Amino acid sequence: MAELPFDGRVALVTGAARRIGRSIALKLAVEGASVVVNYCNSKAEAEQVAVEITKSGRRALAWPADVSRREEVHRMFAAVEGEFGRLDILVNNAGVFFPAAFEQLTEEQWDAVLDTNLKSQFLCAQAAAPLLRRHGRGAIINLSSIGGLLAWPKYIHYCVSKAGVLMLTRCLARALAPEITVNSVAPGTISFPKDPPEVAEDFIRRAPLRKTGAPEDIAGTVAFLARSEFITGQVFVVDGGRTLT
Repeated sequence: MAELPFDGRVALVTGAARRIGRSIALKLAVEGASVVVNYCNSKAEAEQVAVEITKSGRRALAWPADVSRREEVHRMFAAVEGEFGRLDILVNNAGVFFPAAFEQLTEEQWDAVLDTNLKSQFLCAQAAAPLLRRHGRGAIINLSSIGGLLAWPKYIHYCVSKAGVLMLTRCLARALAPEITVNSVAPGTISFPKDPPEVAEDFIRRAPLRKTGAPEDIAGTVAFLARSEFITGQVFVVDGGRTLT
């Protein structure tokens, strides 16, 4: 049997209980990785993802942590070291998204989005770096968004957080080289079965490919970047051409 690309490697995916994070965790497991399934509130869903991974013959650990809090992040990475003794791939996926008119946007809402979408990626990358270096090569993939490239007035807090992810990615790529590659994936609208159809209508109208993406589109891009040894500091926009218009 041919060796899978991530055989013997360990990945940690934040916000991996649901939606895109879940798809990424399962994809990395299919390609051979043991996976730490981070979650904050979705315990049952995270444990189900871990069960699916173990059924495929890989090891999995569902671990609760609010990744915007340093002490919880450090406990999580200590658990990873204790359980697996290594870390090879970090996927910073955890994020929140909701609209708010600028005039009504509260300080608490601003802080919540910046903490979850941007601060968490800084904290996790910082905590992960020593483990990622230990075996000579590691990969960090930060989930951003086309919201970090386009100006959406009803989502200023979100757009600013995701624009910050893009620059964090570029800075970390230089700071952590040559042992660790750091890249970002910026999804457009990704459809899930229970999403209301109106969420996708405007995107489909504007995107040259006239369709939304699937979770597998993002998971496949993340896996590609985790495999690559000669790509760093880049933003891979996976949006059906939406940002071209």
